[in-house]
Amino acid sequence: QAFFCLLLCISWGSSCPPSCQCTERAGAKAVLCSSRHLEEIPKDIPRDVVFLKLDANSITRIPSNAFRHLSHLEEIDLSRNAIEKIDRAAFKGVAAGLRTLDLSSNRIRSIPKEALLALNAKLRLANNPWHCECALQEVLWEARLDPDSVQDITCHTALREEYVGKPLLQVLDAGVNFCSMRQRTMDVAMFITMFAWFAMVIVYVICYVRHNQEDACKHGDYLKSLPGTQAHAE
Repeated sequence: QAFFCLLLCISWGSSCPPSCQCTERAGAKAVLCSSRHLEEIPKDIPRDVVFLKLDANSITRIPSNAFRHLSHLEEIDLSRNAIEKIDRAAFKGVAAGLRTLDLSSNRIRSIPKEALLALNAKLRLANNPWHCECALQEVLWEARLDPDSVQDITCHTALREEYVGKPLLQVLDAGVNFCSMRQRTMDVAMFITMFAWFAMVIVYVICYVRHNQEDACKHGDYLKSLPGTQAHAE
């Protein structure tokens, strides 16, 4: 019975997703799921996989803990998908051993910096419709980007129209700092809010004073209209 359980565990551990092909490279297990019309990351990937290819599919999202049980992973290829959203904990559990992560040629506009900055992997982020802002700038400064593809990280949209269509690295080399721009925008918004609040207070005080003056005038007219007040006046 124990021997049967052992065989069962081995077969489970070495199982291969039905839509993929499992093979070995220099003794390391590789799972090949390229061009299989996948819309999400398979759930039954073997735990001992080292190389995982999920490129050229229709995956739209990388959820939290998508690879957490794959502690031996060294390379993940997610290029040429339709990825739009990456959760903050998408690569939790694989940060230590991951060497290469390819996210190029997707539909990624922004990415939580927490999802990538914990990784030591070489990142490929080219050919995505990036929105150039502070978070992307921080990723570019702190993450390990593939030097061969960094020039292809282009501003599809940006805080200013003049940066659209330009490589992000070129924009930053020109001295642009998206983080300081965001801070200035926040400062301006705070100033406008404070000014509006101050203006409301001034308007309230003016209305309050005028209202009291009108009440005082009405009260004076009322006193003048009293019989005793009229006789005293005569």
